[in-house]
Parts: sequence; C-alpha cells; structure tokens
Amino acid sequence: MTKTLGLIGAGRIGGALARLALAAGLDVVVSNSRGPQTLMDTVAQWGEGARAATAADAARQGDIVVATVPLGALRRLPADALAGKTVVDTMNYYPERDGSLAELDSRELTSSELVQRHLPGARVVKAFNNIDFRRLEILARPAGAADRSALPVAGNSAAAKEETIRLLDVLGYDAVDLGPLSESWRSEPNTAVYVQPYLPERPAGATGDADVMRWFLGCPGAPLPADRLAGLLRDAVRQSPADARERLG
Repeated sequence: MTKTLGLIGAGRIGGALARLALAAGLDVVVSNSRGPQTLMDTVAQWGEGARAATAADAARQGDIVVATVPLGALRRLPADALAGKTVVDTMNYYPERDGSLAELDSRELTSSELVQRHLPGARVVKAFNNIDFRRLEILARPAGAADRSALPVAGNSAAAKEETIRLLDVLGYDAVDLGPLSESWRSEPNTAVYVQPYLPERPAGATGDADVMRWFLGCPGAPLPADRLAGLLRDAVRQSPADARERLG
C-alpha cells in the first residue's frame, strides 16, 4: 500500500499530484533539479505531510515514485536509487523542447520504453501524461462518483500496473489498462485522448493567447468515463512523434 509518494519533479503536474496525494492522506517527498533548499516555500504551502529532498532521496523514500520532468532531462533520473521501484512516467516527448530523439522519431520505441531502458532496474508505468495539470486536480472524484474520470496506464509489469491503478483510485481516478509500454503511444501527444477529452468546448470568442489562457485556467473540465476512454484508446491512430507540440487544448 502506498503511504509515501515520491516525486521527481515539482512542476505543474508534480504539484497537482502532490496536492491530490496530501488531500488523500499520503505523505509526499518532492525533489527538483535545483536542490531541496529551493522547495522550502513550496512544501510549506502544501502543508503537513510534504517534505523536500534530493531526487535520490525522493526515489528511496517513496513507496511509489513519479518521474515528472521534461523527457530531455531523462538522464538525470537516479537509476540506482529507482531500482526495484514502481516508477510512474508522466513524461511526453516534445522535440521542440527535448531535442530530436531518433529512436522516438522513427517509432522504434515509445517514450516510456526509452524511460524503461534508462531505468532497467525499475518497473516503469505510463500514467498522468494525457491530462493537463488543471484538469488533473479538479476532475478528481471519490470512488463510485457518477462523474468520475479515467486515465490510461501502460506497463510491462502487471504488479506495477496494479500498484499504479490503486494509486489512481486513491487520488480520484479510474484506470484503463493499455497493455505493455509498447502500446503507450495511444495516450501520447497528438492522439485523440491527449488533453482535449478532459476539456469542454472552447468558446468561439476565445482566439487570442490571453483569452485561451483565461479559458484554460478557469474552465471546469469535462469528465471522461472509463468506457469512453477505452473506446478512444482502441481507435487511436499513431502519429509521428516528431510532430508533437505542447498545447492547451
């Protein structure tokens, strides 16, 4: 049972997961690339149960560890400290940010297979990568709620996937099992399940950058139940990873 969530990365997705975990009664150990001293104000705002650490300590202390850094920073993940751990990979490949990666552009590997190759001793599970940080936090619902949303998970270890699915349940989400990491492309950028299904229709008048950002930050989200998510995943069409772009929806 997960009692402590380790977070390697304290950005928007990491922050949303930390707040959900703390609200669910879990402890959170968080790290970033600049050192624990730069996170003191953040963990103070999060409140009791949160503490700052190095990436290696977050890896060792977490019962389950979430890697939520830019994919281009993959090599900074502490492979030795993550050995034997279930590592939840939230990372997406955006060439304009991460630089071009031939194995991904050629579709030889999915981004999560690349993460697994870098972390041979860990059990990598893809999750939390297809929803934006605002909807991740505000769409969470208790088990059994009529408007509960689902998120996809993929992994090569059945036990690690089950552990991750239990974490999703604690944080407020159902799960749809995608299968192995080789199928995780179905939840990657540019597919039908990426960001858009969790958002309501954008108002016709929201066209400028400022208007879109106001709408994005303020809109409540659109629940995505497991059966609808499963259909979108089943019918997904694989896109060129080289065309991926970060977008709001």
